[in-house]
Amino acid sequence: MKIVNFEETLAILPIEKTIAVMKACFADFEQGKISQTPRVVQVLPDGDQQNLFAMMPAYLGPDRVFGSKVITAFPKNAGTEYQSHMGQVMLFDSQHGQPVALIDANAITYIRTAAVTGLGTDFLAKKEAQDLALIGAGQQSHSHLAAMLAVRPIKTVHVFDLNAEQVARSIQRMQVAYPAVTFIAANSVQEAVADADIICTLTPSKQAFLEKGWVKPGAHINAIGTFTPTTREITSDLMVASRLFVDDYQAANNESGDYLIPLAEQVITKDHLQGSLGELVTKQVQGRQNETEITIFDAVGLAVEDLCCAEYVYQLVKEG
Repeated sequence: MKIVNFEETLAILPIEKTIAVMKACFADFEQGKISQTPRVVQVLPDGDQQNLFAMMPAYLGPDRVFGSKVITAFPKNAGTEYQSHMGQVMLFDSQHGQPVALIDANAITYIRTAAVTGLGTDFLAKKEAQDLALIGAGQQSHSHLAAMLAVRPIKTVHVFDLNAEQVARSIQRMQVAYPAVTFIAANSVQEAVADADIICTLTPSKQAFLEKGWVKPGAHINAIGTFTPTTREITSDLMVASRLFVDDYQAANNESGDYLIPLAEQVITKDHLQGSLGELVTKQVQGRQNETEITIFDAVGLAVEDLCCAEYVYQLVKEG
């Protein structure tokens, strides 16, 4: 059985290639060639009521692989020697059920999340988008910057996080990687998004914080940070004023607080969902329609994404 660590996995999955893997993944998913079951999330009975254990199973077909991402989420690990999310993607051969690989789940999540965002952004953001706002300066800010640069000519990046020291460290690292890009530490969310053509919200926020009045016409928003029905980053007024696309209908209806909370408030209806990423990839729905509409891509993360990325890594490791 192959075991692939964090560094090896990232080396095999450059962002441009991962976006291509995700495009094929969503085409297969939309056409029913691959499948998944809803994630199982257990809140650990350890007194904190915030540490999670989760499994995300998927099946890629009789001639491919099946398996699951198995992860823990311990928020208090942030800022320590331990990652807040850790785990493995377990792969099994579909013909015999034989275990074939363990691939670092943090690396898979790190790169596939941003690649899916990049794919959605390519359909929904204005072609000439140059100003990016990153709300949240954690690990995902770095991979999302790479993904945005892969699909749009980004020149300026505004970064905001409640932790100003984290912003400074993040900007220092990103500036070294992308010396031609201008990075600006913002003092507030409003300041960060004021001129943004693309906004990526990458936070574990419990409450909505991105306001309608702060977002300029024509902006595209990637709402990525939350994945439970009771947490969100987008205010209801902003959701009402935007065209909404999701990674998957079933996942959005089960897990997306950004969508489910305004739906429960009855300020939007189910018709507010304009399409899924699979429908965009297979050209069943149209993405951006004009230069002034605000678009939102709301993604909660899918097991098929993890399995398709892990399968790609496994095939290269196996052949190597």
